[in-house]
Amino acid sequence: MNTPVTCKSKKTLFIVRKRGYLLFGFLLVGLLLTGCPKKILKPVVIEKPLVENPIAKLLETLSFAETLQAKASIRIDFVRNDQEMNFLLNGMVLYQKPDRFRLLGYHPFGMGLFDALYRNGEFFLLIPLQKRAYTGEVSQFEDLIEKVGPIDVFSEKIEGSEIPDRIRIEIPEKKIRVDIKLKETSLNSSLPEDAFDWSIPEGVDVRPFDQLLRKKLR
Repeated sequence: MNTPVTCKSKKTLFIVRKRGYLLFGFLLVGLLLTGCPKKILKPVVIEKPLVENPIAKLLETLSFAETLQAKASIRIDFVRNDQEMNFLLNGMVLYQKPDRFRLLGYHPFGMGLFDALYRNGEFFLLIPLQKRAYTGEVSQFEDLIEKVGPIDVFSEKIEGSEIPDRIRIEIPEKKIRVDIKLKETSLNSSLPEDAFDWSIPEGVDVRPFDQLLRKKLR
């Protein structure tokens, strides 16, 4: 079923703040020395909390649907060498409950720029122009993901509608913002059988996903 977005009603902004990436350690040491001999205190071991999957909040914004397919306008803002830069792309969003998500980005003239696929804890990224692909399980890179800092996920919906018409992801500490505007959304319809299949084109160099993360964190 296609759900057009035509009315210009007031939008409600839902903000989900992800604070699970910052580790807070509080160590309380009590020294009771009033007339008592010193005691050797055993070190307190604080168990490291699990890092939340960085894509979980993104999936949460679409979890009202069994499937979703939409065209997208994508704007990526970032800072490089103290200069603000941005890219404007066309794209496609595919989602299947509970944990399958695909975002494809295209140059305005139609050239494929990236294909990002998340499926059951695994992440795949293809960058055709660089002839590179990155793969790996997100859970393996918790330490690296923590260094990115808090990640904010915003979704905007037309009042009275469950369907978001815009999703924005921000990483303030890295000065990165990705704005995804959805259009021509098809909800709970059949998706292509290969919607979440992954294949490596010939001549593409496949690398571990953590190499990409380490590069971006320098």
